[in-house]
Amino acid sequence: MTRTIYELEDIPLTVPITLAARRTAEKFANEQPTPEKAAQVRLNTLCVWVVHEYLEFMGISTQLNKSDTWNRVIRICADIADLEIPGIGRLECRPVHRFEQICYIPPETWEERVGYVVVQINESSEDANLLGFVPSVATERLPLNQLQPLENLIEHLAQLRQSPRKTLVNLSQWLNGVFDAGWQTLESLWNQPELRPVYAFRNSDIVDRTQEKDSLTKRGKLIDLGIQIANQPVMLIVEIRPDTNSQMSVRLQVHPTGNNSYLIPGLQLTVLDESGSVFLESQARNADNYIQLQFKGEPGEQFSVKLGLNDASVTEHFVI
Repeated sequence: MTRTIYELEDIPLTVPITLAARRTAEKFANEQPTPEKAAQVRLNTLCVWVVHEYLEFMGISTQLNKSDTWNRVIRICADIADLEIPGIGRLECRPVHRFEQICYIPPETWEERVGYVVVQINESSEDANLLGFVPSVATERLPLNQLQPLENLIEHLAQLRQSPRKTLVNLSQWLNGVFDAGWQTLESLWNQPELRPVYAFRNSDIVDRTQEKDSLTKRGKLIDLGIQIANQPVMLIVEIRPDTNSQMSVRLQVHPTGNNSYLIPGLQLTVLDESGSVFLESQARNADNYIQLQFKGEPGEQFSVKLGLNDASVTEHFVI
């Protein structure tokens, strides 16, 4: 039998909100351009922090500073509340107000998440209730009566640690106008002043959006490699178009963002085949304002793109 009303007493786990959490949330909120965005960021930050405290108490390590929530640029650009769990992935921590029966899940968080925890922040901001979790979502409206207990979350994370999940970005669907969450048009990214490189993509081959044909599709995504690049993400651009003999042409580019004119020397762009072996590789040199790789593949073929700098790396998985 499915319940139609969620009772808070069903999962009465309350976590205190520390002074450090409130100060951090207020600091992040003060960076925002509007009061509405500030309120959103404040609430998201508190949610992430209390879930972090809960998981640490349960013996599950987390990395706040590796989460997009802790990235100043991404906080401004997106409604995200993710928590990085090393060796597992990113857990989304979504806020809900008292008496609400539906939790809003932004579309940009539907992919690359290992689960969703719903958090009710009390108006006094002195404590929060962890209401439950779900392993995945496919809609903006999550009824609270669908939440699983937190015990299931711990089991879920343990299973993922033993068998990590790999999410594939389907590039062939891009040609039909179906795009994966997190991948934005270049225009939408470049129109954000905090992301626009100071050299403004002077290369006309890269920026001439007016000459793109229907048969060619490209999208961009911000990739954060952490403190090694001063929390300034790089932009990964993926472009796909049909080629001859049923093959697809794939072009990858990596650009700096914000005040960085050039990529950090040593930044590596690597294409891995389905077995994990290196297929192609490029490395940024001094004064490189972008690096790129290009190859062809068959529909259904899988590959991965790895961005790495020293000990930090991020890998995206694709299927043509």
